[in-house]
Amino acid sequence: MSDINIQTIEKFYTAFQQKDFATMNSCYTDEIPFNDPVFGLLYGNETKAMWQMLCTNAKDFSLQFSHIQTDDNEYYTCQWVASYIFSKTQRRVVNQCKAYMRLKDGVIIEHSDAFNYYKWCRQAYGLLGLVFGWSGYMHKKISFGARKQLRKYMEKHGL
Repeated sequence: MSDINIQTIEKFYTAFQQKDFATMNSCYTDEIPFNDPVFGLLYGNETKAMWQMLCTNAKDFSLQFSHIQTDDNEYYTCQWVASYIFSKTQRRVVNQCKAYMRLKDGVIIEHSDAFNYYKWCRQAYGLLGLVFGWSGYMHKKISFGARKQLRKYMEKHGL
């Protein structure tokens, strides 16, 4: 494994543990593509603003990461678990994620996070998530709301 790439991933998640979005974002290329089940596909400033928004708004937050792996010193995976209070419902969420990252010379050039969306939805929305969290309609509604919140955050902070 390439030491510089592993150090970058460790730096990214250690900064995430500390809610240090500036250090997290310094690990990325300028036009970083990011994808996850809630926000969908983001690029560059959107990706960086998302981390800033999540870190500054995080309540009762903790994060653990482990199992950084690669087969080819370019594509990496990392397991991480975040525990936090979901701001919209004030419910506790423990989200188990797997990150997929592509790195070049110690810089993250692609990033996607995968997690069980239905499990997240049940935790974040309670009974509503249990009953409707599997549906495409609710998934689209949540993603639309997350992206709208991100746009408002970016406008408010001039990002």
